[in-house]
Amino acid sequence: MRENVPLASMTTLKLGGPARRLVEIETEADALAAVVDCAREKLLVLGGGSNVVIADEGFEGTVLHMATRGIDVAREARSDGRVLVTAQAGEPWDDFVSEMVARNLSGIECLAGIPGLVGAVPMQNVGAYGQDVAETIERVRTWDRDLGRVVTFSNADCHFAYRSSVFRGRDRHVILDVTFALHAVHVDGASRPLHYAELTRALGIGEGQSAPLSRVREIVIELRRKKGMVVDPHDPDTRSAGSFFTNPILDAPALDALRTRIDPLLMPTYPVADGRTKVSAAWLIEHAGFKKGWGRGPVAISRKHALALTNRGGATTHELLALAREVRDGVHSRFGVLLEHEPVLVGVALEHVYQPSRAN
Repeated sequence: MRENVPLASMTTLKLGGPARRLVEIETEADALAAVVDCAREKLLVLGGGSNVVIADEGFEGTVLHMATRGIDVAREARSDGRVLVTAQAGEPWDDFVSEMVARNLSGIECLAGIPGLVGAVPMQNVGAYGQDVAETIERVRTWDRDLGRVVTFSNADCHFAYRSSVFRGRDRHVILDVTFALHAVHVDGASRPLHYAELTRALGIGEGQSAPLSRVREIVIELRRKKGMVVDPHDPDTRSAGSFFTNPILDAPALDALRTRIDPLLMPTYPVADGRTKVSAAWLIEHAGFKKGWGRGPVAISRKHALALTNRGGATTHELLALAREVRDGVHSRFGVLLEHEPVLVGVALEHVYQPSRAN
């Protein structure tokens, strides 16, 4: 346990003030002891710090820095051909994806290159290139702070939705481990059928076709790197929290209203299973006048991807959120669509309207 620990260095944005208290969690016993000890306090579970924005004032509570390790792979596949794999919450996510690919287990290969830890992926139902972790998560084992005991959530109990789950934005449950059901493939086998156009084009295959797992992972990382979505200490465009805004999902009336403001043939849209339509947030941002690289002083939109807000160096969380509000309000003014933030906001909010100031 340490006190008054700066959190900026523990986040990919390199922003945030100190934690009143920080506990390094290396075993499940550490986690259970810590949550019992701080039962009446505010609690923040921090992994890779890749999807969080922390206030300049820091966190007046206890931060659990997860570093638990361990992967358990079932010896035999189930009757449906899937293999159960349980990973501790502190396992680095991309290392886990890499090992599953090496073991010829399919289902998460399109999620390669995403920073953070295994315990964080259920919280926002991490997804990319046509895969969501909700498709493979079998169960999530947690410590319930209210009940004072271990509680296991089935996939249905997690209430997964687009970049959301029952765990997101709450500190009641501390995730201990996650069990995935992955498809076993032949040694020279391929991924599940792929449908994400950008990925299939890069792989040189048709929609619905498959490719070797290792090749899929390699191309996904290459695509993410081109967008500044693979953390690189030498690339300031990766000093971000990943995508700051989620893609809006609109019902028919909202989509019709949006189409009255633009040429519908120019706007990329994607049908969603429930009849609604997903719209590209990056497209809305750029067509509202916020181009890649646009910014104010030490904060800016990434030069590689319009969804990432970056810390160019020496920024504050206050400045980053001012930029986020300006982008959000600009899109709303131009298109009537309100963008929702994706990172977890700790001690800060986006509610109030941005007040313009002179650009630096």
